[in-house]
Amino acid sequence: MQIADFDFDLPDDLIAQFPPAVRGGSRLLHVEASGTLHDRWFSELPTLLRPDDLLVLNDTRVIKARLFGTKDSGGKVELLVERVLDEHDALAFIRASHAPKPGSQIRLTDDVAVDVVARQDDLTQLRFPRPVLEVLDQLGRLPLPPYIAHTPTADDEARYQTVYANEPGAVAAPTAGLHFDAAMLDALRERGVRTAQVTLHVGAGTFQPVRVDNIADHRMHRERYTIPQATVDAIGETRARGGRVVAVGTTSLRALEAAAQAGAYDLSRASARRKSESPCGNLHAGSSETDIFITPGYRFKVVDALITNFHLPKSTLLMLVSAFSGLDTIRAAYAHAIQARYRFFSYGDAMFLEKHSLA
Repeated sequence: MQIADFDFDLPDDLIAQFPPAVRGGSRLLHVEASGTLHDRWFSELPTLLRPDDLLVLNDTRVIKARLFGTKDSGGKVELLVERVLDEHDALAFIRASHAPKPGSQIRLTDDVAVDVVARQDDLTQLRFPRPVLEVLDQLGRLPLPPYIAHTPTADDEARYQTVYANEPGAVAAPTAGLHFDAAMLDALRERGVRTAQVTLHVGAGTFQPVRVDNIADHRMHRERYTIPQATVDAIGETRARGGRVVAVGTTSLRALEAAAQAGAYDLSRASARRKSESPCGNLHAGSSETDIFITPGYRFKVVDALITNFHLPKSTLLMLVSAFSGLDTIRAAYAHAIQARYRFFSYGDAMFLEKHSLA
């Protein structure tokens, strides 16, 4: 397929620059498996979920990943940490007139400098003198997406974070989760809907454009994920009761599908190991990295329904939801959303997508 298949025209005034006044105050476009569309409010979500359904939440926490400094030459540098590798090392995108060379330093303050270790494609490995997360918390700035024009405020630091964020490491929020507040989660549990957690640390690559015409030539940045055993067990129990696995956000979906894909690979390598060992087929607990790229034609192994925001034209996430609900259905849904003036992207409105029968 071609990148042009995933393009659409979006008026600038539909790009949400601020969150709604209260969490959960957004609209919700319900897209049935048949393609039928329903205009709703996010507060109506409990009516779309059934007892015994399982919501899978991504509990990653956004870190203050944007830093500013100077090179040895005095030139200005902007850093966007893409991934924390270990306590003192991270990979970052660097914006500078001339990229700093390995062996040089970038000074963040008079007493804090990071070492430039090596280049890795379009990323640079940096070594911090103190724990990376400690430095980011002290000196970093919240990395709002490039389409949000204002400088991050204290309100952004609260609202560009889910209420269940727990594991620091993301440089972009799992934005479908921004709609949930504690009262909504309590209401769902009272309805018999259970929740489970995964962790996928969203990388800055989520905003990187697809620069090829043929999408099969695109390569994703790798992201770190963890699937707890309790989540695998909860999915198996949900299947046994006839409930649905509902991913909150494309990040939760990617973690689950990547783990199932990795499980299938492992099983193919170990003839003595049988699917019955796992309560959910090929899905196994553990931590790994993924560059999974989901496009139309992908057969989903775990997820039955998806809660997500509206995504950028020509983006890998638009390709993912087109795989989930069908390209024609997503085209129609987005055209309707634009006509009905839904708010788009990170601070925008949400969709509830039922999986297309061929997905």
